Amino acid sequence: MEIGLRFDLDGLHVKGAWHYPDPGQVQLYRAAVADKGSGPALARAIDTLRHKGYEISGDVMKVIPRGYSPQHERADLLRHRSVVVGRTLEHDDWLVTAKALDWVLDTAADLNPMLSWFAQHVTVPEDP
Repeated sequence: MEIGLRFDLDGLHVKGAWHYPDPGQVQLYRAAVADKGSGPALARAIDTLRHKGYEISGDVMKVIPRGYSPQHERADLLRHRSVVVGRTLEHDDWLVTAKALDWVLDTAADLNPMLSWFAQHVTVPEDP
């Protein structure tokens, strides 16, 4: 998992991502997404971010993975092999003010439910 912050010609960009998964993490991710207990929490977190204007992307398969029904209520999330969520602050006049810091902190708070879900459900236990 990663939280990234970068400046470029478009402005200030903040992202939260689960990408370049370790071996076994994709299977853990899919099992947790499909699970009736844990899956809805990620779906809610992603939907909330989408409604707040975040861009949702990642490595997404064209078809649902083998073993899962195409009619699964979270089929769109099951197709992901990575999840990247971000947004850009394009207001040049804000970039040199405390508002930019507030925006970054608010963005980190917005990303927290999604990133916490990944930390809880997609972490491969270390060998003893």
